Amino acid sequence: MKSVIETATANSATVRLNPVDDVLIARHQLVAGMQLADGDVTVRGLIPAGHKIAVKALAQGQAVRRYGQIIGFAKRDIEVGEHVHVHNLAMGDFARDYAFGADAKPTQRVAQPATFLGIRRPDGRIATRHYIGVLTSVNCSATAARAIADYFRRDVHPEALAAFPNVDGVVALTHGQGCAVDSEGEALQMLRRTLGGYARHANFAGVLMVGLGCETNQIDGLLQEQHLQTGARLKTMTIQATGGTARTVAAGIEAIKVMLGDANEVVRERVDASHLVIGLQCGGSDGYSGITANPALGAAVDRLVAHGGTAILSETPEIYGAEHLLTRRAVSKEVGDKLIERIHWWEEYCARMNADLNNNPSAGNKAGGLTTILEKSLGAVAKGGTTNLVDVYRYAEHVSARGLVFMDTPGYDPVSATGQVAGGANLICFTTGRGSAYGCAPSPSLKFSTNTALWKRQEEDIDLNCGSILDGEKSVDELGQEIFELMLETASGTLSKSEVHGYGQNEFVPWQIGAIT
Repeated sequence: MKSVIETATANSATVRLNPVDDVLIARHQLVAGMQLADGDVTVRGLIPAGHKIAVKALAQGQAVRRYGQIIGFAKRDIEVGEHVHVHNLAMGDFARDYAFGADAKPTQRVAQPATFLGIRRPDGRIATRHYIGVLTSVNCSATAARAIADYFRRDVHPEALAAFPNVDGVVALTHGQGCAVDSEGEALQMLRRTLGGYARHANFAGVLMVGLGCETNQIDGLLQEQHLQTGARLKTMTIQATGGTARTVAAGIEAIKVMLGDANEVVRERVDASHLVIGLQCGGSDGYSGITANPALGAAVDRLVAHGGTAILSETPEIYGAEHLLTRRAVSKEVGDKLIERIHWWEEYCARMNADLNNNPSAGNKAGGLTTILEKSLGAVAKGGTTNLVDVYRYAEHVSARGLVFMDTPGYDPVSATGQVAGGANLICFTTGRGSAYGCAPSPSLKFSTNTALWKRQEEDIDLNCGSILDGEKSVDELGQEIFELMLETASGTLSKSEVHGYGQNEFVPWQIGAIT
């Protein structure tokens, strides 16, 4: 699927995405009686910006298409010019042709990869940031961990890091899990996989892990399961063994002071873009997400892959209904089957929980013009560009492949991005149409607006406006190049807007799954 704007001029009232589409997308609010040149359509009623208008008469039960793909079925007869949304469009079952590998093609590599200024770790991995992290094995040690990190806050105690200008900061990443779960179950394994991924993340120069002492998620068990060893870069302690909260905080501060001396002895060096691992996110989406920011990010991903880098597409519930577009690009049937297996897992999971995969789009998504999860998914997969799907990973699993991969995560952005970073993402790219305030320590997060109105309203939180595509000022490809260059610039140390505002610690949210006892 390609999101091509055929009528992207500043004077256009609507956007047509595919010749076979049954709907047009309003570029701005349309009112009753307006005559649209595209399809000779007379508007019936009020059509908000970003919403759909029927360009054909649709019978009850008929499939409705956008992007040339099914986004739902008419709940009743729909006349030409009518608003098409939740009142007359609904989900329905239909067959997908997975056509495994039908669209896979040889990956084109550039002769001379682009470069950025990265930090080389002793094991050869490349970091985009240089933090000390305080992790917790359990919720019970969260307060102590935050107190340790707060001692080094530049806005509170600027003198604490004054002698260590090469360190980006000390961050505490706490969570609400770690006990009252099956010690052999999937929930604990997933948490340990997440914490293990963060403990070894290249963007951490050193990590202190703090526990209570009696929790199910014993630190020794976590280290053993994740093949981690304590040393100069990884230290551990528990409140019970150390002798209480105050002693733990004091000991933790001293441990980090030792780490800081070594961490400050670092310089950035020029490395090629193959070392970039980008987590792809979209949140607060709207009717323009699949037209502007997501395709532009996809164009940047195509460039990244050509330069040898890796992009992680995720949010399994938000590719539901568009998974056949990814299986067609799978490098093998095995990879395609791995993706479909995760789709089936979600179908069964939702059935067990008496939930519905179409509980997304959210209220904000619907207000922005998205009606069904099918419609949202078709726009969301555009973030993945057009290259082959080379592998599929479980949540927080280490990503080792180069190219476009998929990681199974929920659609909720903090949980999804947490899994991507645990898997090795050293940069997050986040598109939004309704507005977002988000960061993701220790990896920087870039945000892209889908429309210019959002950019003007929330520019202090958005790093790049992709609404210029809709305004007819720039093409998807031009914005793709800008995003790629911004990736390299940010990976080299330039702060994203979320970093300037201090986002990143509270957004660490491991996926909580299974029974709490």
